[in-house]
Amino acid sequence: MNELKTQDAMALLKEDHRRIKALFDEFERTEAPGARIEVVEEAIKALKVHAAVEEELLYPALRQGFEEADVDGVVEEADEEHHVAKLLIAELELMRGTERFYAAKFRVLAENVRHHIKGEEHDLFHKALKTDIDFGALGELIAERRQRLTDEGVPPDAEARMIAKFGLRGESPSVMALESFHAPRLEKKDTLRSPRRKARGWLARITGRLD
Repeated sequence: MNELKTQDAMALLKEDHRRIKALFDEFERTEAPGARIEVVEEAIKALKVHAAVEEELLYPALRQGFEEADVDGVVEEADEEHHVAKLLIAELELMRGTERFYAAKFRVLAENVRHHIKGEEHDLFHKALKTDIDFGALGELIAERRQRLTDEGVPPDAEARMIAKFGLRGESPSVMALESFHAPRLEKKDTLRSPRRKARGWLARITGRLD
């Protein structure tokens, strides 16, 4: 039997957590841009696999177990945290790694995931142990699914499809808000000017410089 299959579900997921946090730490230690991009790509791959096995196997089991134990809303909160993380991941995957907001976006992802991990290990997992779930059997399923997703890749999720559909560039929210603000203000004579050029001109007038 594969060694991983002898571990229960909690041990496997905590193993993932340690690896993911180590990649976040490695990003901060790494200075070369190319090496940083490689760390981000590795972290994203690990996060996508980890999120998939939790959503496909752990959370459904917990929902049933918690329903019997009369615990409400804990899995839903964890699920929503996944949703936020996957939106950031989808944006990062569309970026080249040289964009102005690339590192900031990854750091926000890391902060959100660290918060999620802390909540799972200090709250969700402890409550899960009070249920009748067979975590040994669940661990076998998680190990098998994790290996398959690692080998074959994780299919595009709803968040990735949404980001791809609307063509979001991974920009700063303030940049996109500024463009949206100026877009409807363009007069007919300005139709050849993009909202971004209009915004940059306005900023130059009030700051005395063009960023």
